[in-house]
Amino acid sequence: MGSINTRNGRLLFDFRYLGIRCREQTKLVDSSANRKRAKQILEHIEAEITLGTFEYATYFPKSKKVEKLKEHNLKINQTNAEVPTFEAFSKTWYGECEVTWKTSHKRSVKGTLDKYLVPEFGSLPVNQITKAAILAFRAKISKLPGRTGNKTWSAEHVNHTMTPLRQILNEAADRYGFTTPYRGIKALKVPKTEVEPFTIDQVRKIISTVRPDFKNYYTVRFYTGMRSSEIHGLQWQYIDFERRQIMIRKTIVRGEITTTKNDGSLREIEMSQPIYSALKEQKNNTGNKIFVFCSKEGMPLDNNNVTKRVWYPLLKHLELKKRRPYQSRHTTATLWLAAGENPEWIARQMGHTTTEMLFRVYSRFVPNLTRRDGSAFERLLNSEMNNTGNGKGYQK
Repeated sequence: MGSINTRNGRLLFDFRYLGIRCREQTKLVDSSANRKRAKQILEHIEAEITLGTFEYATYFPKSKKVEKLKEHNLKINQTNAEVPTFEAFSKTWYGECEVTWKTSHKRSVKGTLDKYLVPEFGSLPVNQITKAAILAFRAKISKLPGRTGNKTWSAEHVNHTMTPLRQILNEAADRYGFTTPYRGIKALKVPKTEVEPFTIDQVRKIISTVRPDFKNYYTVRFYTGMRSSEIHGLQWQYIDFERRQIMIRKTIVRGEITTTKNDGSLREIEMSQPIYSALKEQKNNTGNKIFVFCSKEGMPLDNNNVTKRVWYPLLKHLELKKRRPYQSRHTTATLWLAAGENPEWIARQMGHTTTEMLFRVYSRFVPNLTRRDGSAFERLLNSEMNNTGNGKGYQK
C-alpha cells in the first residue's frame, strides 16, 4: 500500500507499480488540505493498478519513469507470451521425469495431475499462480471426504497431492525466471505413526488360529519383518534353503512386479527354524508355482483382499485391537530387540541402512519386553552403597 510523504516541505507519492517502487515529487506544500487531496489521488492510482487500467503518464507525464516503465512492461508482456499454462508445462515436466519413476509412481502422479491439479490450475500461466491460490487449493482438498473411514483427507494424503504441484512450480520458476509462489509454504505436519506391536503370545495365538492356508504366510511375515509388497512378491527362485536365506529382490505394487523400495531394501533375510519349516511346508503347496504365496491359479496375493478377508476378521475373532498388517513388521523388530540381537544385524534384516530409525521407533518397547528398564543399574548402585556404608548406605 502506498503512502504520502514529504521532501523539502513538499508532498511526495510513494507506491509500487509492476514490482517497482515509484516515488514522485509534487509541488504541493505539506498541509492538511493538500494531504487529503494527495491521498485521494493515491487511492485512485492504486484502484487503477488493481484493475489493470493505470497509465503512469496520465498522472506523471513529465516523470523519467514513464519510458522506463514502458520498457519494463514490454519485457513482462514478452515474457508472459512465452510462459506456458500449467497444463502445458505439467505435460512437459511429466514427460521429462517419468523415465526415472517406477510404474506405480507414474500412475500416482498422473492421477494427481488429471484429477486435482490440472482442473484447478490448468488454464493459468505458471507465473500467474499465486501463493494465495495454492493455499486456497490445499484448504479445499483437506476438507474432501477421506478414505478408510476418515472424515477428511489426512495430512499425509494432502502433502502427497501437493508434492507434484510444488515440483512443477519450482521447475517452471527456474526456467522462466520468476519467483516460485511455493516459497515459504511448508508441508502439513503428519502425526507420528503409532507403533503397536503384538506380544509374542499374541503372535503365537494368531499363527495357531489363522486358517490353515495362511499359517505359513503369517509365520514368515511375523518372523521376518517383510513388507506386504515384499512377501506378496516373493518368488521361489529367491529362496535358498541351503544357506537358509530369503533374498528380497522383487516386490508387488498394485499388482505389478517391480524393484524394491530402495537399495537398502535389497537384502538377504536369515531363516530361523520356524521360517525354514514354514517355507519347507509351503514348498509342498506352491512349489510348482512362481510365487511362494499365491492363489490356486498361481497369481500373487492381493494385499487389500488378504487384509479385508483374512487379517481383520482374524483379529476380530481373537478380540485383538484392529491394527494394520504393517504392525507385523513392527512386531518383528521389537521381538528381535527384546531377544538381544545385534541392532546392526536387525537393521540389515529390516532393510534399514542405519540403526537410527531402529532405536528411534522401537527402543521404547524393549524395556517392557525384557525388563531391561534400568533396574540392573539400580541394583548395582544399591549394592555399592551397601558395601561402602556397611549396609547403611553412603556416609556423609
